[in-house]
Amino acid sequence: MQNKEITVVGLGYIGLPTAVVMAGAGHHVKGYDAKKEVRDSLRKGKIHIVEDHLQEAYTDARESGCLEITEEIEASDIYVICVPTPFCGTEREKKADLSYVEAAAKAVGKVVKKGDLIILESTVPPHTTAAMTKILSAESGLNEQDIYTAHCPERVLPGKILYELRHNDRIIGAADMRAAEMTKKLYETFVVEGRCYVCDDVTAELCKLAENTYRDINIAYANQLSVICRKAGIDGFRLIELANKHPRVSILSPGLGVGGHCLAVDPWFIVEKYGEDASLIRSARETNERQPLWVKELLLEETGYDREKKIGILGMAYKPNIDDMRESPSLALAKALQNDGYQVCGCEPNSRADTVSGIPLLPLDRILDTCDYLVIALAHDEFKSAEVKRRIAAKPHYDCIGFMRN
Repeated sequence: MQNKEITVVGLGYIGLPTAVVMAGAGHHVKGYDAKKEVRDSLRKGKIHIVEDHLQEAYTDARESGCLEITEEIEASDIYVICVPTPFCGTEREKKADLSYVEAAAKAVGKVVKKGDLIILESTVPPHTTAAMTKILSAESGLNEQDIYTAHCPERVLPGKILYELRHNDRIIGAADMRAAEMTKKLYETFVVEGRCYVCDDVTAELCKLAENTYRDINIAYANQLSVICRKAGIDGFRLIELANKHPRVSILSPGLGVGGHCLAVDPWFIVEKYGEDASLIRSARETNERQPLWVKELLLEETGYDREKKIGILGMAYKPNIDDMRESPSLALAKALQNDGYQVCGCEPNSRADTVSGIPLLPLDRILDTCDYLVIALAHDEFKSAEVKRRIAAKPHYDCIGFMRN
């Protein structure tokens, strides 16, 4: 595919790295984000997220002239929509919040022209790409057949996004196979090791949900085992270690729960669409959501229900060595303890914030010095030194992840 003019809508954890790798492939990329503070920071040359090697790659892309940050969505040949898709609704009945996708589609619809390609990367429930196509048509006045739409869900691991954007296989779905092939040709300009597979749009939408749900179910099994082992009075980590000696068994390690914008959200999109036929998926999701509350009950017992004790949580992101706190189980635990009247604070060395959702964030030294009880939620690199482990061991603590066993 010849170098194209591309507009990336949404410059968050997926959109910004995607814009950078597309610019690195020689395309002229115009990046737009609805948040003015994001646009301002990027214009000044400073990225607003923590991701390995992204700052250097962003600087290179800007200096090459292939990436610019725009104040509005400008006309291009291709549009890539990378906006959030959180859930909304009640605790029992969660539904996908597609308002960001709808807003992006309406905005793109005002500038799109006949023959343009619009790619939805956001993770969405089945049939969302078709709904997006209708919005684009209504806003632009073009027939649906006059524009090309496709779905290519991201499938990257935070902390390794730039590498995985170039090396992981991609699934590309479209109702019109011409759109799928156009998208495939574009992605093959920067997917240097992985392969691009085409299918229909609904298969692509459900494929991403199935991938993350598979992992959520496996984590739920490990977390449920941790509860059972606690009641049985045995070391759950040792049990899993021994069980995994079997050549066909590979149980994951339990933890505080499941967080992030994918695993903690995507299974609900299947439950929303398919109800009782997704009962196993619902059960796994509910098991993982209960995990922070189960840990809270353990902590109440461990601290003798003494609300004068100050509890410090080591690791507030949803996984190690990133700053992303979306759907973080550490935050769920902190809020539950706070609601029970406990003094609670967190340590998140990857974040520049002083607080998150009303929970104070303290430097590591201070939290180790001032807290009466510690919760090890994540294995951040900053926590791994022998000295830090010595200081943790000197205080009452609960190890959610088997950190102190290594």
